[in-house]
Amino acid sequence: MPPEKQNKKQQFSVYLPPELIREVKHAAVDHNMSLSAFIEQLIRTHLQQRSTALQNEEKG
Repeated sequence: MPPEKQNKKQQFSVYLPPELIREVKHAAVDHNMSLSAFIEQLIRTHLQQRSTALQNEEKG
């Protein structure tokens, strides 16, 4: 992704169970990250793992 696209952020809302929100907030603090940065990292990691798994299925 080009650097100019990486710095632009857009807000969107999701609805999650309160307990999950608490857990994610605590996990972000434990990793010394903002909530937004932590969730962004989780999503990127998940999508990368999913992409890798799909590529492996196509090869297999």
